[in-house]
Amino acid sequence: MAEEATGNPLFHLVVLAIVQGITEFLPISSSAHLILVPALTGWDDQGLAIDVAMHIGTLFAVMLYFRRDTARLVTGGIDALRGRMTDHARLSLQIVAATVPVVIAGLLLKDHIANDWRSPALITVTTLVFGIVLWLADRRAAKARGTVANLSWRDAMIIGLAQALALVPGVSRSGITMTAALFLGQRRPEAARFSLLLSIPTTAAAGVLGGADLVQSGSAAIQTDALVAGVLAFFSALAAIAGLMAWLRRATLLPFVLYRLILAGLLGTLLATGMLGSA
Repeated sequence: MAEEATGNPLFHLVVLAIVQGITEFLPISSSAHLILVPALTGWDDQGLAIDVAMHIGTLFAVMLYFRRDTARLVTGGIDALRGRMTDHARLSLQIVAATVPVVIAGLLLKDHIANDWRSPALITVTTLVFGIVLWLADRRAAKARGTVANLSWRDAMIIGLAQALALVPGVSRSGITMTAALFLGQRRPEAARFSLLLSIPTTAAAGVLGGADLVQSGSAAIQTDALVAGVLAFFSALAAIAGLMAWLRRATLLPFVLYRLILAGLLGTLLATGMLGSA
């Protein structure tokens, strides 16, 4: 990995960590925002190690907020290994099964993810298109009655397949999985709950791999930056999750739809005027 041995300015880390923490679990695409921040500000790209550290921070945030569900996933995994198909085991296996598509797609498309798809022009299109799709799904949620407890295997796999689309920046992992869950009849808070639980194994796997690379880098500056960014992302993500869940218990996803449409319009304007490069 080509990292700057001198590290990143503290202000950059604070901004990036807050952006990552807030956008990771809101349906507005964290990967798109992490690409756009340096593109719009002229900052150097923060590097993969910082991205991984911030994702680890958000992982701990979702595990803490959903600590009871996280404990159920652990006990369910143990039950499954013992051959006992309890409700907790069923949920654990559904989460695992729904994670497989994004893992396979990530391995097959990793070169495109790292290079070809880090484009403001692509982000503009995906932000707009999947914002409209999210709006259509949200309109169906008024009559939804589904819960995570009655989610079928078929539905879990459809949500897992949808998650693979989020490898394209601008789609939003939380956004597309919530969209799929809403189309399948899940209530808004339950759609968000399954989406956030589904983030745990994927983020954990990426964190293990990225963390190993970070330790092997041998750069004290990078490791310090990663620690700072991870801690800041943890706190901002925890606040974002709490806010999202509280909002969805009483309101719709329309503010996030409008944000996506406004962002797409702004990016389209910047691209059209040449103020933002398309590549």
